Amino acid sequence: MANYSINSVLHHHPMLLHDPVASPLRPVKVFTSFHSFPSSCTVNHRSLHVSTARWCCSASSCSSRCCFRLRGCKWKQVVRSCSITDIVIASDESYGNKQVVSLTPRLYGYVLKNVREPEILRQLREETASMRGSQMQVSPDQAQLLAMLVQILGAERCIEVGVYTGYSSLAIALVLPESGRLVARERDPKSLDVAKKYYQLAGVSHKVDVKLGLAEDSLESLILNGEAGSYDFAFIDAEKRMTQKYFELLLQLVRVGGVIVIDNVLWHGKVADPLVSDSKTISIRNFNQQLMEDKRVSISMVPIGDGMTICRKI
Repeated sequence: MANYSINSVLHHHPMLLHDPVASPLRPVKVFTSFHSFPSSCTVNHRSLHVSTARWCCSASSCSSRCCFRLRGCKWKQVVRSCSITDIVIASDESYGNKQVVSLTPRLYGYVLKNVREPEILRQLREETASMRGSQMQVSPDQAQLLAMLVQILGAERCIEVGVYTGYSSLAIALVLPESGRLVARERDPKSLDVAKKYYQLAGVSHKVDVKLGLAEDSLESLILNGEAGSYDFAFIDAEKRMTQKYFELLLQLVRVGGVIVIDNVLWHGKVADPLVSDSKTISIRNFNQQLMEDKRVSISMVPIGDGMTICRKI
């Protein structure tokens, strides 16, 4: 959890107030700020309350108050060690103390069990899992959402920027009509070979115009060929520092009422951490802010996967 302006209430079951805490936490006498999330938490009646001051643990039955420092600097370690269910509440009371579920490993496992993943996609996912960079593959719940958006739109012409091994593009191609077309561009030949193999196995190769090369050049060529305003749907999942450029080109190619989806808009939570200032994070942060002010589209940022923003061209 970064240095966010939020409070959380975390409920856990088997762990008692005086149970020893696993390795991610260790008692310290004096708390000093660490990494990017100085936060506080208090344990009362089997609830863990978190605010943005420091990590602290106390209970009415405890004879002393003890503070903890996170060793791994990762919120998920606390989640795993406590076996808890996260409830996040915005600190701004104007939101009405709405409780929002935050996915724990157990709850996310439940979500994945409720994804209708076609067998061919499962095979592709499992093969990709053993490859370098497998974390770049969209999750099954993301792919299911993308496919549903294509179906809701009644889309026939789609574009994907960044294919990797083809999980998202295959999910889209499977729901396109026989006359549908998906233009897909990828710059890594090894991963593209895997994608092509699965297009063939799934019987959708005739729907996918997939090529190796830079997406920017391909998108500009489509515009020069008179295809502006002729696409229904586009998905961006490529070089993050190029997201704004890809978006501008796709906004020309997608029709009014069409949809553009951008992946990784939450960037592992780094976008909300003011102490993170690498070039990719800054690019995504700036893009998100520009999109908020862009009157050419209506938008919805969805906390699925690493965050996706759905844009509808006005």
